[in-house]
Amino acid sequence: MSETTTPSTTVLLRRGEVHSPADPFATAMVVERGQVAWVGSEGAADAFADGVDEVIDLDGALVTPAFTDAHVHTTSTGLALTGLDLSGAPTREAALALVQDFAATRPDDRVLLGHGWDASRWPDRQPPTRAELDAATGGRPLYLSRIDVHSAVVTTALLDLVPGDVIRVDGPLTADAHHAVRAAALGAVAYAQRTEAQRAALAHAASLGIGTVHECAGPEISSEDDLTGLLRLAAEGTGPRVIGYWAEQDVDKARELGAVGAAGDLFLDGALGSHTACLHQPYADADHTGTAYLDAAAVAAHVVACTEAGLQAGFHAIGDAAVTAVVQGVRAAADKVGLARVRAARHRVEHAEMMTPETVAAFAELGLTASVQPAFDALWGGEDGMYAQRLGAERARTLNPFAALVRAGVPLAFGSDSPVTPLDPWGTVRAAAFHRTPEHRISVRAAFAAHTRGGWRAVGRDDAGLLVPGAPADYAVWRTGELVVQAPDDRVARWSTDPRSGTPGLPDLSPGGDLPVCLRTVVGGRTVFVRPGE
Repeated sequence: MSETTTPSTTVLLRRGEVHSPADPFATAMVVERGQVAWVGSEGAADAFADGVDEVIDLDGALVTPAFTDAHVHTTSTGLALTGLDLSGAPTREAALALVQDFAATRPDDRVLLGHGWDASRWPDRQPPTRAELDAATGGRPLYLSRIDVHSAVVTTALLDLVPGDVIRVDGPLTADAHHAVRAAALGAVAYAQRTEAQRAALAHAASLGIGTVHECAGPEISSEDDLTGLLRLAAEGTGPRVIGYWAEQDVDKARELGAVGAAGDLFLDGALGSHTACLHQPYADADHTGTAYLDAAAVAAHVVACTEAGLQAGFHAIGDAAVTAVVQGVRAAADKVGLARVRAARHRVEHAEMMTPETVAAFAELGLTASVQPAFDALWGGEDGMYAQRLGAERARTLNPFAALVRAGVPLAFGSDSPVTPLDPWGTVRAAAFHRTPEHRISVRAAFAAHTRGGWRAVGRDDAGLLVPGAPADYAVWRTGELVVQAPDDRVARWSTDPRSGTPGLPDLSPGGDLPVCLRTVVGGRTVFVRPGE
């Protein structure tokens, strides 16, 4: 499979397994002018063989729609890939040693950047102090974001770069202080370094079968130049497509920057790990309820403005109090502009972790898309995980209720929030199907749909994210094992040969097994990744 297709090339893929609702037994597919032209059986494929530019022998490989990652921070992902990654540091001392080694290898960087530390998994559960980081870097500017990117530890030299007054503490900075130091750190990143990071992130996404990413940008997360530069880079067509969101209450600015919505990480609150998610009841390990950035009135005003402008609104809401404020605000907006208009706009909520039966029902009523990250549960769920530390076991078991959302008819779009959790689409599907809390599990089929078609529906496209004639030719080719049908209760059965089932199979994602390996990724008929040697 060494050929490299372009949108103008007509391609026949044959002798594989094509995951298509148009034909659950399809083994071949024709792509023409950047769209799927036909799917069907191997025998029928012979009729196309002489009229195509390329024939790709799949040799039994699986073809699926390319994944859409509905929540990505592309530049930060690339900086984590090319810079200092502390997610594997087992102790605070090990993290400090990595910082010291990294500083020695990057003598020319204006600001040292790192990501991924998580003190909740360290034996002493203590983050590095500013004094320790000053010593490890030799007094250079350093920004180290916590794994949830809602707090950071920094050096004194970085604080000196922040305009105006900023809180100077030894421990993690949160809320406005964190926003200020992050802006100073990212503002010092040179254009070439930023572009290198963006290319690295997009290339990595393509190698994982990801055809589209939703970039969640904003003034407190990245910058206007970062978003517009990324959109220009994506327009070159050498990697996944990028759909941009701008997290600011300025509809005109979002449109000016090329974003499809004034949405994404427009913060109502922070994150559980940083004790900044906004709760109705205090944390189990802290005597407060977190941080609220926006209230229901602000939500209502923003939803009205976006609805009337024909743009999506969207909010970051993790804690139950923040989710409640979103529901109250969107309902108030619907009272003003009409429920039908609000539903048609497909406004979205990022993360939506602490849901109740009442807020689940409200999401369904208001047509809100839940843009969620199953890997959060895989990383932080369970009886002894970070969720239980922060909330207690009883509240922790209610988090990320995917099954309840699916039953209620709430549209789901899966993502990673990379670099918070890695780009890993099949791992994400596995995490949803094998949720640490069994009653929240959904089938592999439902999870796969949320990570493919769900991302397209979240941007208002119902004609994409599946391999049927007329759909965009966004697909990935996989080396995988036997295809199965998996029910939400973990039962795994061989793919039924009864044509009445109409259910194409998917890889067996049972925990402990190997995940599929991406051999090729195609976006709009253009090859953006081919695994070496294939």
